[in-house]
Order: sequence, then C-alpha cells, then structure tokens
Amino acid sequence: MRPWTRQTQMPAISFHDNGMLTFLPSTMPDTRPPSAHPPISVLSLSIPVAMGYIPLGTVYGFLAVQAGLDWWVTLAASVLVFAGAAQFMMVGMLAASLPLAAIAVATFVVNLRHVFYGLSLLQKLPTQPWARWYLVFGLTDETYSVLTTLPAGTGTRQMVAVALLNQGWWVLGSLIGAIIGAQAQIGLQGLDFVLAALFAVLAVEQWRSAHTPAALWVALISYGLAQAVWPQQALMLAMSLSVLAGIVWPKGHQPEVAP
Repeated sequence: MRPWTRQTQMPAISFHDNGMLTFLPSTMPDTRPPSAHPPISVLSLSIPVAMGYIPLGTVYGFLAVQAGLDWWVTLAASVLVFAGAAQFMMVGMLAASLPLAAIAVATFVVNLRHVFYGLSLLQKLPTQPWARWYLVFGLTDETYSVLTTLPAGTGTRQMVAVALLNQGWWVLGSLIGAIIGAQAQIGLQGLDFVLAALFAVLAVEQWRSAHTPAALWVALISYGLAQAVWPQQALMLAMSLSVLAGIVWPKGHQPEVAP
C-alpha cells in the first residue's frame, strides 16, 4: 500500500549572477500522517442524554422530597449512588421504612445488568486506575450507549468527560426536583415516557454508528428466545445470550486507547 504523503511549501535558494540570493517556494513530500479522527465535542455527545436525565432527575428529586427525604440527601444519592432506576426504587423503600441492607441488595440486583456492560467494554476502558474506576462507577445505560459509539482510540479524558457530564445532568435534575418541584404543584404525568424516548434515540445512534447490523439482530433474537423460555427474567437471559454471542463472534483489531 502506498504511504500517505502531503505536499508542503519549503524554501529553495536560487543564485544570480550579481551575487543575490532569492528564496523560491518549492514542494516536498510531508510524511506526517493525518489526524485519525476529527475532534469530538463531548457536549454534543451528552446533549441527548441531558434531554432525558434532567426531566427524569427532576421527577426523582420531586418524589424523594415528597417521600420525606431532605433535599441534600436526595442530592447526595445522585452524587454517590447514581443508579437511576434504583434511586426511584429506593424512594419507595425508604418511604416504607425498609432497612438499608434490603435497599442495598435490591439496588445490586437492579443494576446487575451493568456487569454485562462492563464485560463488553473491557478492551475499550482506559488503563489509568482513576479513569477506569470512575467509568465503572458512572456506567449507566445511556453512558454505555454513548461510549460504544465513540471511535476506536478515543482519549481517556474524552471518555471520562462524557461520563462525568452525563452524571452532572442527573445531579442537576435531582437538584431542580428537590428544591423547586417539592414547592410547586406540578403534574408529572407523561414524563415517564422520557426514558423510552431517550433509549429510542440512543438505539438509532447505535444503528447509525455500527459497521454491521449483527448486534441488533443478535439482541432481538436473544430477547425473543428469552421471552419464550423465561418471561420473568427475559431481560437478564437475553443479555447473557448477547454477551455469549459477543464472546464467540469474530473480533477485529482493537486500537489502544489514547491518553
């Protein structure tokens, strides 16, 4: 394969009979490779997530304060737990005065699907311990979807910035719901559809960025089989089948993550 070259202007010296020197432009090949990927705007990647996280976080903050939690406890849960659906579940369990151990176990079970997310990202996560551990903590359904659409070799700072910004939207929504929502009579009907709409947008982005529709077909077939075999645990079984298919599927070259 012919190496990539680029012509650049370099000065050439011309000698005249009167002893004067003249610098003339000339060209010579430049063997520097072009940029592998154009710069990625972290904010533009996170805006679709913000459209879902801020309204949902507002609903969570509103319900948490209505259930009797202090506003700062509501906010601390979004900062230290950041579990989305599990935080909604936590509100009801705290309102029922259930023990913290039961809440912790229930949160673990609800978020068990993130184990499968992490397995599929092992080759893409950065090697720096601080960045890897934060991405493990901040890995939500939506952040996972955004990370998997990033081009191979995306820098560690960009990956962490995406996860941090996504959590920031959720914390902002929680704060709005806790402080303002609890003081106003706001109808929350219909806001639960925000999550379904957000997943629809993320699924479209996955489809557009994938080089093959195989992953989508594997997911659909896996869920169909799981629904027929074990309807009560269809999602968990479908994810297990999808991970198994990903393990045995032929893999291409994975470039290293840039710093």
